[in-house]
Amino acid sequence: MNIIVIGGGFAGINFVKTLANKQEFQITLVDKNNYNFFSPLIYQVATGFLEPTSISYPFRKLFSGKKNIQFRLAELLKVVPEENKIILDDGVLQYDMLVFATGAETNYFGIKNVEENSLPMKTLGDALEMRNRLLESMEAAAISTDPAEIKALLTIVIAGGGPTGVELAGMFAEMRNGILRKEYSFLSGNGGEIYLIDGVNALLTPMSPESQKDTFEALTKLGVKIKLNCLVKDYVDGKVILANGETIVTKNLIWAAGVSAKMFDGLPKDSYGRGKRMLTDEYNKVQGTQNIYAIGDTCLQTTDTNFPQGHPQVAQVAIQHGNMLAKNFQSIAAGKPANAFAYNDKGSMAIIGRNKAVVDIPKLKLHMNGFLAWLAWLFIHLLSLITYRNRARTFYNWMIAYFTKDQSLRMIIRPAAKNKVA
Repeated sequence: MNIIVIGGGFAGINFVKTLANKQEFQITLVDKNNYNFFSPLIYQVATGFLEPTSISYPFRKLFSGKKNIQFRLAELLKVVPEENKIILDDGVLQYDMLVFATGAETNYFGIKNVEENSLPMKTLGDALEMRNRLLESMEAAAISTDPAEIKALLTIVIAGGGPTGVELAGMFAEMRNGILRKEYSFLSGNGGEIYLIDGVNALLTPMSPESQKDTFEALTKLGVKIKLNCLVKDYVDGKVILANGETIVTKNLIWAAGVSAKMFDGLPKDSYGRGKRMLTDEYNKVQGTQNIYAIGDTCLQTTDTNFPQGHPQVAQVAIQHGNMLAKNFQSIAAGKPANAFAYNDKGSMAIIGRNKAVVDIPKLKLHMNGFLAWLAWLFIHLLSLITYRNRARTFYNWMIAYFTKDQSLRMIIRPAAKNKVA
């Protein structure tokens, strides 16, 4: 069975790993990056607590020795379902089965100025760009003599009160209270603020009320200004404009307010549902197709009775999708019936700061916060990294940062601009 997988995130990588060395399958993984990365920790790359190689790993190295797996560095341009082929930016591939595991991208809700001027938080490239921009803002503030400009350069507005927004807000608050005061002591007290803004009435809405309350109180204690039931309407001339008419002057707007899936040329329009996600049956087969499947964030599966509106776009769903579809393909190859997907919600967690986190485990009706929850967050995220090398590097950096209350990865690194000759 010749299978092409588009996307090497949580869903795609777990699908491929499950079928590794199964000689009845020939698998080609197509991705526009040549590496897999652990997206829940990219904010730590953005804030200088981890280096990119701590949370990423090359696909070819990962699949070295797996004879039935090939990697193709390319981007998908078009699907031709009637001919069982895909058109890439560097050629054409034929398939027996096509699996979409393309994840999601940042959703700017049509706000052009936000799309052009804010800092997204979805890819490893986004994290490096954010690190550079924020460090450049602090360096610019260090030489400015205008109090208003200094305040704008040091003020950070984060749109989106989900796990990414909460974790960034907590990290920035602790950096302001520690690193900024040590290394930029002359900027301390210059009015830079950290704002966390969300359009609903609570932070971490998928989590329990206890976690929402604990998170709100912990961030407030760290000095984060939280604005709920408040939407960002625009971002013009260094001013974040809120729907209630209020404005916040800042050079740093971080956009973590939502995601949407990607649409691809060649698939029927009725194959897509809410948020551009592909509608699938209980076996992850895309509606209106015969041999095309979707897993992870790009999949909208409404057949699970516990999640009639579709599954949340989180890592655990993607991992379970990938594993289940791989097992179903093995069943199909053996002439056995496939099994319908049912999501096993193992819980959710978010880190707020040093020794502060929240954890919910619905099946046990268990809620944890504080130091024990923080340890649980560290343990789970370490285990979830793809290789032992990633785990060792991350653990080492975390321990140094914990005991020194500092981190040393605050380098502004950009490719050198080549001189252009007229």
